[in-house]
Amino acid sequence: METTGIKPSIGSRIFDAINIVFMIVFMFVMLYPFINLLAISLNDGVDAARGGIYFFPRVFSLDSYTFLLKNDRLFSGLWVSILRVVVGTVTCVFMTGLLAYVVTIRNFSGRKFLRILFLITMYFGGGLIPTYLLMVQLGLTNTFNVYWIPGLLNAYYMLLMASYMQGLPDSLFESARIDGASELRIYVSVVIPISMPVFAAIAVFSSVGHWNSWFDVILYNSNGKWDTLQTYLRKLLLEVEALQQIQDAQAAYSKYRNISSNTLRAAVTMVVTLPIACVYPFMQKYFVGGITLGAVKG
Repeated sequence: METTGIKPSIGSRIFDAINIVFMIVFMFVMLYPFINLLAISLNDGVDAARGGIYFFPRVFSLDSYTFLLKNDRLFSGLWVSILRVVVGTVTCVFMTGLLAYVVTIRNFSGRKFLRILFLITMYFGGGLIPTYLLMVQLGLTNTFNVYWIPGLLNAYYMLLMASYMQGLPDSLFESARIDGASELRIYVSVVIPISMPVFAAIAVFSSVGHWNSWFDVILYNSNGKWDTLQTYLRKLLLEVEALQQIQDAQAAYSKYRNISSNTLRAAVTMVVTLPIACVYPFMQKYFVGGITLGAVKG
């Protein structure tokens, strides 16, 4: 192994040491909330009410997870959530990418108008009641379609993707047009393959948004047929908290005797967070590359 023969100075060593300490502290600050929630979720509910649980469970118990996993509706809600993430993410990325490509075509006279039109939607909206009435008129309420059709186009994602596509060489598109390819064919066969980093980054944004969304489920899914995992766990948590506040409901409370709202809330958080967190390690390379290349212009 070759060395340059130059010893690092004292100032350089101090700087490196400070950086290492800072990164360790920063990593601890980021990971501690998850470690604490995991410890609480694995603790006995009665004992957890005393507090003082930080890194490890004081009285180990899997009652909170057992209570969650033995409910059949948990898996139906999980299936709806996964279906929503897959359908919503694929359609949003494809359609928003198509819009971004349209507004970057130099010989398209309406591209500036479309860009301004969608930018307006980022700052002005119809409001909650008009939006709800629109969903009712379109027949989207109490259907699965209400989860992905309203999110087909996203102005913010469009800006990121358009910024990336503007840096692509025009010769690629011109050669494809000379060969007789339509604009849709160019988008599918040329733009998508070479824009995969920014597409993957937007896919991460969209999938996390769909996975964490719960308010629109409550608003547009009144019959509960298409409850997602997050909504079902929220209803279950509210049910447990309500029953534990009723003094005379001993029969109903008996099945919750080994859990508490604190341990159940921590278990719910872990169940909801861990699946989507597993996506990041596989998408991190594309995520960082897509955002960086889409923002830097040479």
